[in-house]
Amino acid sequence: MSAVLPRADYRQAKFGKRKIVNIVALSLSFGAMLFGIFWLFWILFETVRLGVGGLSLAVFTEMTPAPNDPGGIANAIWGSVLMVAVATLIGTPIGVMAGIYLAEYDRSSWLANVTRFVNDVLLSAPSIVIGMFVSVVLVVPFGGFSGWAGAVALALIVIPVVIRTTENMLNLIPGGLREAAYALGTPKWKVIYSITLKAAMAGVVTGVLLAVARIAGETAPLLFTALNNQFWTSNMGEPMASLPTMIFKFAMSPYENWQQLAWVGVFVITMAVLGLNILARLLTRKKH
Repeated sequence: MSAVLPRADYRQAKFGKRKIVNIVALSLSFGAMLFGIFWLFWILFETVRLGVGGLSLAVFTEMTPAPNDPGGIANAIWGSVLMVAVATLIGTPIGVMAGIYLAEYDRSSWLANVTRFVNDVLLSAPSIVIGMFVSVVLVVPFGGFSGWAGAVALALIVIPVVIRTTENMLNLIPGGLREAAYALGTPKWKVIYSITLKAAMAGVVTGVLLAVARIAGETAPLLFTALNNQFWTSNMGEPMASLPTMIFKFAMSPYENWQQLAWVGVFVITMAVLGLNILARLLTRKKH
C-alpha cells in the first residue's frame, strides 16, 4: 500500500497541473477571442453610426459631387460592381481549372510544385505591387487608365485564392469515390466534372465568394490602373470610379460633404463584404 500511494499522489499532482494549464490556456484563448470581437464590433458600430446618417436616395442615384455640393456615389458603386464582376469572370475559370489540374492531374511533379510556389507568392504579394505591375503592362503601353486594367489587377488577386481553395476542397474528396467511378468505366474528365467537382462545389463557391469579398475593398491596385471618374460610365476603356478609391479620396478631404459620403461608402462596402462572408459560411455549413 505504501508503494501505491506515492504513485496516486503523483498522478493527482500531474492532473492538477494539467488542469491549471488547461484553465490558463482556455482563459487566454477566450480573452483573445473577446479582444478580436471587441474591435470588430467597434468598427461595425462606428461604420453604422457614421454611415447610416448619410444614406438617402440621392446617394444611390447621383454622381460624386464637387466640394460642398449635394450628390451621391452611384458612379462609384457601379464602377466597383462592374470591375469586380469582370475580375471574377476572368479569375474564377482560371483558378478553378488550375486547382483541378493540381488536385486531379499532377500533384507532385516539378511543374505542380512550381505552380504552388508561384501561387503562394501571389497570395502573399501586396496588392500595390500587383497594381504597379498591371500599370506597367496595360496602363503605360495603352496610354491611359482604364476599367479593364483595374479588372485585370483585381483578377490577379482572385486567381491565387480560387486556386488554393479549389485544390484543397478537391483533396478532401475521398479517393473511393473516384475509384468507384473508374471501376464503372467512367472517363477521368467525367469523374472530375460529375463527381469530385460536384462534391466540392460548396467549398469552391465559398472560395470564389471570399475572393470577391477581398477584391471589393482593394484600393491600391485601382489607384494605379482605373484611377477615378467623377461621372457615370460603362466604358471599360476609360478611367472608372470605384468605392475604394472614392473613399480614399473623400476621407482625406477637408470638405464635410465628401467626408460624409466617404462614410456612406464605407458602410455600403462593409455591408456587401459582410454579406458575402455570411453567404460563404452558410454554404460551408450546408456542405457539412
